[in-house]
Amino acid sequence: MSTFELADLVRPGMRVAVADGCGSPRALYPALCRAAARHADVRLLLGWMPVPEPELDPAPFADARAVLGGPGLRAAVDAGAVRTVPCRLSAVPSLLAGPLRPDLLLATLVRGPEGLRLGAEASWMRGLITDGVPVGAVVSRSAPRADAGPPLPADLITVLGEVDGELGIPRELPTPPPTPADEQIARHVAALVPEGARVQVGPGRLGAALLGAIRVPVRIDSGLLPEAVVDLDERGLLLDDPVTAYLVGTRRLYDWADGRPLLHPIEVTHDLGRLSAAGLPPLIALNTALEIDLDGQVNVEGVGRAAAGMIGGHPDFAAAGARSPRGLSVVAVASAHRDRPTLVTRLSRPVTTASHDVDVVVTERGAVDLRGLDRAERRAALRDLWGGQVLDTGAAAG
Repeated sequence: MSTFELADLVRPGMRVAVADGCGSPRALYPALCRAAARHADVRLLLGWMPVPEPELDPAPFADARAVLGGPGLRAAVDAGAVRTVPCRLSAVPSLLAGPLRPDLLLATLVRGPEGLRLGAEASWMRGLITDGVPVGAVVSRSAPRADAGPPLPADLITVLGEVDGELGIPRELPTPPPTPADEQIARHVAALVPEGARVQVGPGRLGAALLGAIRVPVRIDSGLLPEAVVDLDERGLLLDDPVTAYLVGTRRLYDWADGRPLLHPIEVTHDLGRLSAAGLPPLIALNTALEIDLDGQVNVEGVGRAAAGMIGGHPDFAAAGARSPRGLSVVAVASAHRDRPTLVTRLSRPVTTASHDVDVVVTERGAVDLRGLDRAERRAALRDLWGGQVLDTGAAAG
């Protein structure tokens, strides 16, 4: 690595964006922090950080903001060191083209026969590069080559070095085994998925259980591509190449993805018009929640003061599933978390996804179809699904 070259790229007053996801350029973190400390007025822009990154310290920066967040930023957000900007993922390109436009993007790239491409994620980074934002890059010799886009413009890229081994492989995020409740929820959800549909699903235990429960051939059209897609393929139930913005898994997923044109920018993956187009197979959007209120409004950002999640693509895919002909917007959630009902009288955080973009709610108890119901009928149906167990948060919310 050439820290001198990175120091040369970082100028006073710059806003520097760091590519997010499992393939974030970790080798550049220390040099970036040193450059920020030297200038004292450099601003930091972050996206989805799946794990804590101690070497990316927000302290030297004059301002640190995240347009997504994620588990890796919880402590920094709770401490006030990083500000999260409330933004659905489909709106991030507009935000980054306007008030939060960066002066420099740091990213991990991979080298192919025709030039450099993005590695384990395309997300909002490809749009920035297309829009002319210069790139300081490390080239990985071991990241998957899964970018579906054309080679990146060489005149915008300064290659700062090559990485292999631990720094070259995207972060590995193994999925814990699903719980019995996850598996019960997944069986109810799988009954809603028709053959040939496009399925959107998130990472984690429940996402793995949902894909594991599917028994008909499906397509995957999702913001995050979890490792359970490899199992789906091995069972002969994966139709076509998935469409996704991020890879999230272990080396098994990255090896499977290598050489496949999977990764697209969020201008494609989260485009509401494409997702809900009448000429495509129906979209079954499978999302979860931290809380859902009696009107069917969903919160995925946190409970109380704790920043547990992010807005991300939840409202994008929920709206697309609700609009898709023969599609569905499904919210799947355990009926309780740590003995606390997940159905509440009032959300403890702002609404992430509106009630009119929620078609079906599933718990381990079963499923309830809210389509065509008025407000009173929806409230009654949700109470019944939770067996009357509703947490009264009216006095505590705020």
